[in-house]
Amino acid sequence: MKETLPQAPHKPRRLLPKLLFALAAVLAALILAVLLLSQRELRTLGTLERVGDTSLFIMEYIGDYGFDDFLETGASSDPELIRFIAGKLLKGLPMEFDLPDLGCSTFAAHTPEGDAVFGRNFDMYYSPALFVKTAPSNGYRSISMVNLAYIGFGEDKLPTGLLDSFFCLAAPYVPLDGVNEKGVAVGVLLIDTEPTNQQTEKVDITTTTAIRMILDQAATVEEALTLLGEYDMHASANSCYHFQIADASGRAVVVEYIGDTMNVVESPRATNFLLTPGDWDFGTGQDRFETLTAAMEAAEGILTEEEAMDLLEAVSQQPQPEKRSSTQWSCVYNQSRGTVFIAMGMDYDHLYQFSIWD
Repeated sequence: MKETLPQAPHKPRRLLPKLLFALAAVLAALILAVLLLSQRELRTLGTLERVGDTSLFIMEYIGDYGFDDFLETGASSDPELIRFIAGKLLKGLPMEFDLPDLGCSTFAAHTPEGDAVFGRNFDMYYSPALFVKTAPSNGYRSISMVNLAYIGFGEDKLPTGLLDSFFCLAAPYVPLDGVNEKGVAVGVLLIDTEPTNQQTEKVDITTTTAIRMILDQAATVEEALTLLGEYDMHASANSCYHFQIADASGRAVVVEYIGDTMNVVESPRATNFLLTPGDWDFGTGQDRFETLTAAMEAAEGILTEEEAMDLLEAVSQQPQPEKRSSTQWSCVYNQSRGTVFIAMGMDYDHLYQFSIWD
């Protein structure tokens, strides 16, 4: 006679109620957080809209986002930054924060009319973008670009409704490039080496909050450098980055951290390798850098905004089977006028223009 063994309990059935309860709890917490939003925060989310059928969204941040308070205590890591943002802006709800590898290109030039322009390609996997306008009472107006994937959004999760858009309130803390009303432009680019982790008695700051600080408080490159020197830099996502910074006078520098020491290189362009002199065996983007150099030297540093966008197209990264990264957006900032042209997903036939002053 064949013995029939007893069947083990079917675990998925037992786990399903727990999973549904957990999801319901998260949803309830999110709904409660939305109900607790102030009129200012609701007005901010009310400005959020999608640009056509692109992956670009725009939002104007109404009022204060607590950045002066942040600079008093700072953050030495992404989790510390998340805790501050959650407590200050998100009614205690934690958010996802992921700053993965990114390969980018930046350059600074002048138009024939004398306007300073700043070009920027952001290269990564699929990244819905948020164009953010800010006007802090104790700082400069600015426009900046945020990768929504860094704060939990993606192709199957976009900020298309009030509940869905809640975490966009964190956007001022995670810009990747932008320009302020004084004409200071900044962009961050990956360097494939040990993460920066300065340890002194200074207040701590992270990669994206350094960009916010520059946009809010710097009127020149020199002021931006002074600000960076007053804080301990802690690179996000266990990576290393350098910053291209340019101002309306035409000065352009690249700020790099080597052995936790801040170095400044006078350069109108950058990609993803160190420009500080040394025998470095890491970094990428030398081919893009050479393309930028050749084009800018041939033009003697003078480019129309259309030519600047053409140059960004020339150094854009096309999707390839062996690579996840491709150019997600291209921006030409006019630092003198406070405007920007944006091309999404390498669609250079359709540009979107915005202004600090609109």
